[in-house]
Amino acid sequence: MSGQDWLEKDFYATLGVPKDADATEIKKAYRKLARKWHPDHNAGDAAAENKFKDMGEAYSVLSDPEERKQYDALRAMAGGGPRFAPGGGAAGGFEDLFGGMFGGAQAGGGPRGGGGPRVRYSTAGSGPAPGGGFEDLLGGLFGGGGGGYARGPQRGGDITTSARLPFRAAMEGATVTLTVEGGKSMNVRIPAGVRDGQKIRLAGKGQPGGAGGPAGDLVVTVGVDPHPVFGSSGQNLTITVPVAFAEAVNGATVSVPTLDGSQVRLKVPAGTPSGGRLRVKGKGAHGKHGMGDLIVTVQVAVPRNLTKDARKALEDFESATEGTDPRAGLAESARG
Repeated sequence: MSGQDWLEKDFYATLGVPKDADATEIKKAYRKLARKWHPDHNAGDAAAENKFKDMGEAYSVLSDPEERKQYDALRAMAGGGPRFAPGGGAAGGFEDLFGGMFGGAQAGGGPRGGGGPRVRYSTAGSGPAPGGGFEDLLGGLFGGGGGGYARGPQRGGDITTSARLPFRAAMEGATVTLTVEGGKSMNVRIPAGVRDGQKIRLAGKGQPGGAGGPAGDLVVTVGVDPHPVFGSSGQNLTITVPVAFAEAVNGATVSVPTLDGSQVRLKVPAGTPSGGRLRVKGKGAHGKHGMGDLIVTVQVAVPRNLTKDARKALEDFESATEGTDPRAGLAESARG
């Protein structure tokens, strides 16, 4: 972008923020507008695409403290801050601006307040200044030479998009095809073990950089569909397994399904309560530190339709365990 672009474009108006907006206000305004005008939500709308690009350009400058400072300085010189007096001198803001940039020197005259180097400048028709004119001076200030005021290499902007995966694909990892800015399709690898709502940042897959600068990143927000049996907790998978009353009381070995389609044999210790948790090592989701575990929650199944013999056996059990109170101490603990 040239210095002329900076003079002609009001980046604050583009983002709808005041000139004294802080970094948080600027970021919030950009995100709100980016969601509204993103090409994914305005397919085929050239005006929306142009607005999106303008907002990205404005945010790129205003979110960078140094570039914002340079932008404000250049706009101040052109938009009412500098006023040129007869004879090539500057009145008010111009010399103050240059005095601040060059250590307190008064432009075109002696030092202000004694101290700092002498700085001379010229404008069109006022004669040359040592080492070049006004354009050369601005070129040095803003990263380039000549009247274009070209900046140095600039990092490209980030592109944000979203993807939704079935539970199994999210746990195992998957390659998805995304449509990003401008209708471009891109194959993206989503790593194994991604969580619902997690953001994946892919370096160098965003907007191209300027003047040889690096490209921005592609930021993908991943949604994960729920599974009817499995859940996830970090790198671990979770599952609830029903067991019969007798199995919980006496202990048993039960078959537990795993995400890869196989089954493991799990020993349920005698006296395991409903809600008790057991762990199967290495049967969870992939992650940075290898495979997670499968966390099994035991749920004691309560029969609904008992046969006559089963009901008689249950009555005998009640008689045999009469006097046992499973809620003993609960009220005292609640008052504590």
